Amino acid sequence: MFWKLIIIFSVFFVETQLYEDKRCRCVCPTPTSILNSTKSERTLYIAYVPPNKCNCDGVILPKAADEIRENAQMFCPRCDCRYETRNTTIIMVVVILVVWMVMLLLGYYIFLMLLEMLVSKKSTNSYQIQSASDEFENLLMQSEETED
Repeated sequence: MFWKLIIIFSVFFVETQLYEDKRCRCVCPTPTSILNSTKSERTLYIAYVPPNKCNCDGVILPKAADEIRENAQMFCPRCDCRYETRNTTIIMVVVILVVWMVMLLLGYYIFLMLLEMLVSKKSTNSYQIQSASDEFENLLMQSEETED
């Protein structure tokens, strides 16, 4: 029963986070900076409205408090509203291709590491490592043979 609730809430949460391809993005000063005439940070307002309503009257004033509506002639000219469009399908395809290429390169890297281990195991068994003392003994034996 508990798992069913988690699945239902997760499906509901995923469905509510669908992204819009078109939006109006307005950047405005904070209301306190207009009312108090002090410089402050800027506030971002995002709304999904048609292009002809992408302005202060269509995006900010319906959401704003009464004190901003009263001072709209001072507040609205300081806002920068832009209508943006994007194609989320192309963005998703590019992200999937990048992830696929990274996974492919990771698999190739693992294959090369395994291949190197197999090749290095064969090459270490076929060669015999000589130490410096073995070489010195061989030279001494050769010098004794030439003296006789």
